[in-house]
Amino acid sequence: MATPKFKEMERAYGFDEVAIVPGDVTVNPDQTDTSFYVGNITLKIPIFASAMDGVVDPKMAIELSKLGCLGVLNLDGVWSRYENADEILTQIANASDKDVTALLQKIYTSPIKENLIGKCVETIKKAGAVCAVSLIPATAKKLAPIAQEAGADILVIQSTVTTARHISKSYHGLVFSELIQSVKMPVIVGNTVSYSASLELMRAGIDGLLVGIGPGAACTTREVLGIGVPQVTATINCAAARNAYHKETGKYVNIITDGGIRIGSDLTKCFASGADAVMIGSPMAQAFEAPGKGCHWGMANPHPELPRGTRIRVGTKASLKQILFGPTSVTNGSENFVGALRTAMGVCGAMTIKDMQKAKMVIAPSIKTEGKYFQAMQAFSV
Repeated sequence: MATPKFKEMERAYGFDEVAIVPGDVTVNPDQTDTSFYVGNITLKIPIFASAMDGVVDPKMAIELSKLGCLGVLNLDGVWSRYENADEILTQIANASDKDVTALLQKIYTSPIKENLIGKCVETIKKAGAVCAVSLIPATAKKLAPIAQEAGADILVIQSTVTTARHISKSYHGLVFSELIQSVKMPVIVGNTVSYSASLELMRAGIDGLLVGIGPGAACTTREVLGIGVPQVTATINCAAARNAYHKETGKYVNIITDGGIRIGSDLTKCFASGADAVMIGSPMAQAFEAPGKGCHWGMANPHPELPRGTRIRVGTKASLKQILFGPTSVTNGSENFVGALRTAMGVCGAMTIKDMQKAKMVIAPSIKTEGKYFQAMQAFSV
């Protein structure tokens, strides 16, 4: 007699465990179309820079927009709390590893100043850039109208785990359907990793969904809470919900894989898993133009009771343009992300991102080690 099981577990896969299979037809990389659409906004490049204070400030958002990407400004961060935000960033960068979390907790207790929200949005819009802003659910209802009045183009509502239903005796949670009806701009919501939660959020009327719990370089949610699903499986789950919702209603909700993307192969596997765009943090934080002065930290890092992040020193290594488009002499895929995407699309015969979503994938735990003995030995000896 078989022993009954308490629960079944599915195998889940991350970037290093899968590979993309080349197509039967190839395409010149320069003929591929990487456009991303949300509402009436079009991006030439389907890459978002994370809504983290060390990654995006108004200047960075403007530069990203000029390059065809999107920088998401954190309106719960230092830019909406301090007139002298650059000085605050210097304090964070100079703090010791021992003291930095307590410093961040103190810095983020300063109240949000509504006038600074309008000032940041207006700075981005006056430069002719697309303006995307991020808020947590607790502040969205109050602050989203301020951002909208100032001219924001895209609203991102983001928390560690986001669901359409929230149970609480102490306060009335954010109702996404009500918020979406009150703002006149596309609304992107995150983060989630499952089919069922994604489908419920889509039925609330959202325009985009952020996928990923805990994979970010500065995030410790997986260590602290033990919660998360590897990004390939998470993206596939949420893309399945997108397709089901599209069949059900005719509305297409964008899937944006958020976090854990370090190199070009990680990025290309997101699209092969079903993503329409990606959100990147630490690689962007390494740009000369990034505001973090070589440091990177997450939004959950300054939590007053249970921090779920750590400041990391990523350094500065190249211009934003070089990280995104090259040229580069770096051989590990950490620069020229767009070149990697276009080349992978070409090898798979994918003219568009939606074509790339159809690429075949295989489980391949040896994809990075097979035949790489000398590379491994060389890295070990350095």
